[in-house]
Amino acid sequence: KTYTQVFGEWLCDMAAADEKLVGITPAMREGSGMVEFEQRFPKRYYDVGIAEQHSVTFGAGLATEGLKPVVAIYSTFLQRAYDQLIHDVALQNLDVTFALDRAGLVGADGATHAGNYDLAYLRCIPNMVVMAPSDENECRQMLTTAYHYPGPAAVRYPRGAGIGASISSELTSLELGKAATLRQGRRLAILAFGSMVHPGLKAGEQLDASVVNMRFVKPIDTELIKQIAATHEAIITIEEGCTMGGAGSAVAEVLAEAGLSKPMLMLGLPDKFVDHGDPALLLAQCGLNAEGIEASIRKRFS
Repeated sequence: KTYTQVFGEWLCDMAAADEKLVGITPAMREGSGMVEFEQRFPKRYYDVGIAEQHSVTFGAGLATEGLKPVVAIYSTFLQRAYDQLIHDVALQNLDVTFALDRAGLVGADGATHAGNYDLAYLRCIPNMVVMAPSDENECRQMLTTAYHYPGPAAVRYPRGAGIGASISSELTSLELGKAATLRQGRRLAILAFGSMVHPGLKAGEQLDASVVNMRFVKPIDTELIKQIAATHEAIITIEEGCTMGGAGSAVAEVLAEAGLSKPMLMLGLPDKFVDHGDPALLLAQCGLNAEGIEASIRKRFS
């Protein structure tokens, strides 16, 4: 299934479980996977048109009245509503869930639609929770976590299909701010975020490196990062987003605050606008497939 389909199914299931849920989209019903939701819950569906700023402020207003708004919006389009996100939602610590589709590279839609900056522009906002799923089931769990969190929370997920993970029908939450160690290795530790977890795991197997699915960009798992630093010679972070101010920077900040000095390699999208093309090819060109990740690590730490 695509991540968009996972969101659409989750939205309907959560709406059936909680009558306070309201779905909002800025003219992206089909693109955000909300067709079935509109059909099943027409009185709880709002398409505000191509007005991203209004979609966010509208969600804030509904939250002040005790409803549970879910704003489905492309990562790149939330940039247009950044002021509203900060002043109307986060400043008041309102309970609004943001489902950020098209995070990372988007292939044929090109640079205008690529969601490369959300990890950097979201994690600096007070009160925000920011999550990145590694597969379809984790996406469902994170959406549930965001929905149950009593404040602003965002789940950023990529365009297209996941890895084929089986999806639980349950609406279960994750423990806030806790990462998951997938592989215990030697010397090197790969801290991977979202879509980079599985290519990172493949690279880690070739390198006999520890691999962690970080899950949360904010709040980040500071205790695990410090444990990793104490037991490994170097740390590699991988994200499908800009590295300046992104998830890798968050890891570096944890180490700096703890007074820990550790060699680091931050892998992510380059400091340029990535043009349209096949997503797998674009990721390979950016060195973010398993082979590229392994090659970059060997080059730095061989």
